[in-house]
Amino acid sequence: MPTAAKLFSAIVFAGVAWIAAVIYAQAMPGGQQVGWFKEICALTGVFCGWFVMGRFAIRGRGRVESMGAGVRTSLAMVVALVLIFAIREMLQRAVDGRYKNPMDALLGVFERTLALGNSVLQIEVLLVLLLGGLFGGAVAHWAAQNWN
Repeated sequence: MPTAAKLFSAIVFAGVAWIAAVIYAQAMPGGQQVGWFKEICALTGVFCGWFVMGRFAIRGRGRVESMGAGVRTSLAMVVALVLIFAIREMLQRAVDGRYKNPMDALLGVFERTLALGNSVLQIEVLLVLLLGGLFGGAVAHWAAQNWN
C-alpha cells in the first residue's frame, strides 16, 4: 500500500545512492567506464527506500528508531548494489570464456563481491551512506507522522 513515508523514503534514498555513486565514480581508475552506474544505484535506492525503509516507517515509532532503520536501509542498499554489480561482472566474464564450468562462475560472484565490497570502503562514500541513512530515516518518520 503506497504511503507518504514510502514515497519520501524512495526519493531520499535514490538521492543518497546517486550522491554516493558520484563520489565512488570519481575515485574509480580513469580507464573504467561508468555507463549506467549512477542510474542503477539510484533505482536500487528507490527500491530499498520504498520496501525496506518505507515498511518500517509507521506511526508510533520513535525518530531514533526510524533513523536506525535508515542506516539499515543504506546497508541493505550497499549489499544489493554490490551483489548486482558482482553478478554483472561475473556474467561478462562468463561470456568472455574466463570460467571453465558453472561452479567457477558461481565462485566468481563471491570473488567479485569481496573485491567490490572492499572498494566501497571509502570514508567519503561511507559518510554519505551513514548521514544519508540518518536523514532518510528522519524524513520517513516525519512523513509517517504527518500523512498517515
